[in-house]
Amino acid sequence: MGAQWKARHKEIAANAKGKIFGKLAKEIMVAAKGGADPDSNSRLRLVVEQAKKASMPKDTLDRAIKKGAGLLDGGAHLERLVYEGFAPHRVPVIVECLSDNINRTKSSMNVLFRKGQLGPEGSVSWDFSYVGMIEATPNSKGADAELAAIEAGAQDFEPSEEGATLFITDTTDLDAVCKALPEQGFTVTSAQLGYRPKNPVTISNDAELEEVQAFLEAIDEDDDVQNVYVGLAG
Repeated sequence: MGAQWKARHKEIAANAKGKIFGKLAKEIMVAAKGGADPDSNSRLRLVVEQAKKASMPKDTLDRAIKKGAGLLDGGAHLERLVYEGFAPHRVPVIVECLSDNINRTKSSMNVLFRKGQLGPEGSVSWDFSYVGMIEATPNSKGADAELAAIEAGAQDFEPSEEGATLFITDTTDLDAVCKALPEQGFTVTSAQLGYRPKNPVTISNDAELEEVQAFLEAIDEDDDVQNVYVGLAG
């Protein structure tokens, strides 16, 4: 499960693509508060690049930027909320939300965590590192992930999905490493700040693992949820 949990098979469903666009649009709106020009707003540039790679329609992307930057009537009023707690079997979870209604989101999280345990701020985040996470794919078989990490200034790296590599950075180095990786033979597919577990829990019992998966999928289905980070090995 590693740094960020991803729902099983979500990428193949048509409605999942719309959900991905919705999440990206929210991130774009929040980032655009710092300026509508991606060239001078590194945070916006990263999420815009991610949206383009996800094939977000240009009209949707442009509207999200303008809405976030206050260039359209009814601009975005989103607040980032973080919830901490445990999935079933004491698996630590951090949930990031972007919400225009704090009471609604809080109520939803209270309900969703009934099968686990919702904790106070700091209850599990001490067991996670807040870092930059860059997923990148090699441009050729000769691309060396270890050398790329060293040369680009990443802290660490590990295998990711489908032959990709996850590069770990300091939070302040995310943009610089993103720019340096192409020179080392890697194409960046996503980049974000997030939580990486220090001591992932191992669950070998299939029935227990299914319980955790069901809990995480229910969390991920909530419209206000942006990212789910879980301390689960495997």
